[in-house]
Amino acid sequence: MVAPVQGGGSCAGAYGEVFSRRVTVLGGHFGSGKTELTLSAALALAPTFPALSLVDLDVVKPYLRSRSAREVLKEAGVELVAPLGEYFSADLPIVLPEIRSRLVDPDRKILLDVGGDDLGVRALASLRDAVPEAETDFFLILNFKRPLTPDVASAAEMAHRITAVSRLRPTGLLANTHLMGETTEEVVLDGLRLAEEAGRDLGLPVRGVGVPEVLAGNLAGRTGGVPVLSVRRIVRPPFEIDRERRTVGPLFVVG
Repeated sequence: MVAPVQGGGSCAGAYGEVFSRRVTVLGGHFGSGKTELTLSAALALAPTFPALSLVDLDVVKPYLRSRSAREVLKEAGVELVAPLGEYFSADLPIVLPEIRSRLVDPDRKILLDVGGDDLGVRALASLRDAVPEAETDFFLILNFKRPLTPDVASAAEMAHRITAVSRLRPTGLLANTHLMGETTEEVVLDGLRLAEEAGRDLGLPVRGVGVPEVLAGNLAGRTGGVPVLSVRRIVRPPFEIDRERRTVGPLFVVG
């Protein structure tokens, strides 16, 4: 069991409560906000856990991955385990050998950002024998404003597919319904309601609700006891930073 820094538990806040096991796996469809939630968790937990690794197993969307925030993570003291160099943007199921060593290290806390759908979790399935199930939470992230999960039935279908492919049973759901910069409190609360309904169908608890940091304070006490996870947008499209038309440059930048 990973020991937090003495006296540092309050630094992690709600993230420390929700991400309480040594290993946390996060999966969900493209557009669910999984990567931003994983990055926010890493930055929130970093002051509490000196040995913290974020493993990027996302092989679905090469332009919006945890590895795009490598400098931000480095400054926070979080180890990023991801293909770099010529394989940085490769849309390939690359599983680095050091991932296994991190998973079996009892003194290291791990966050795994896993694929965008059932195809993306095939990389996780290849690590199934190294995942310490007794020390692991597997959270499915639900955004009911995305085309692939517009309702409870589609969310349940996604959960069943991911479970079958990954061979790892989810332990909970994270409600993360959002419309990027157009998110309102009502959008978040309606998504939480749908996530709770999906949880009843799947027999899984809703362990947390992702809320844009600008709204997090407003929703405190309005989520029925579900911990509020303040989500900081770290990897953003460049047009949000500079509205001027660009002819060259990266598709996504960190800001």
